Amino acid sequence: MKIVDIDTWNRKKLYNHFMQLKDPYFGVVIPFDVTKAYEKSRQQNINFFVKYLHDCMKAINEVENFRYRIVDNKVVDYDVIHASATIMRDDKTFGFSFINYDEDLSAFINNFKKEKARIQNSEDLYPPVNGQDCIHCSAVPWFKFSGHKEPVSGHMESVPEIAFSKAENDNGKLMMNVSVHVNHALVDGYHVGLFEEKFQFNLNK
Repeated sequence: MKIVDIDTWNRKKLYNHFMQLKDPYFGVVIPFDVTKAYEKSRQQNINFFVKYLHDCMKAINEVENFRYRIVDNKVVDYDVIHASATIMRDDKTFGFSFINYDEDLSAFINNFKKEKARIQNSEDLYPPVNGQDCIHCSAVPWFKFSGHKEPVSGHMESVPEIAFSKAENDNGKLMMNVSVHVNHALVDGYHVGLFEEKFQFNLNK
């Protein structure tokens, strides 16, 4: 983790502007082609959600601005960003996870399985390890959405929030809308565009 020197940062004026707003987050919904990712998950008997979540996390970690967080009124760049995904229990409640990111898919799958087992065997809402070095994400596979709004705590937040909609066939392609909410003091549309390019690249591999 390193601290960003706000005084010499080329985003200083943008940062100061958006930090004055009550809610500095902005959100977009982006369609992704998940055809190849789904096919690979079927061929290799991999959980589809874990496959595309790993592709997403690779993209998150590759875009510097998505690693920025506001900690004690300072901007920090975390070395690694992990996944805090909602995981559903059999009774249809859910718990928040903290899935350690690993560039290796097999290792990431094992980390997911451990968190899923922990949540399935407890009533805890929050994970024992929790911090800002993550993204908050959730899958909403029951319907396709074209708009999405995240809850607002009322406190200053800086963790990106991502939601994945139901994937549906569209002219022979399996398409999935993804909602992305980010703090505009740290992330601009340009950086969301970089994330989109890298995420789609990873899905196509």
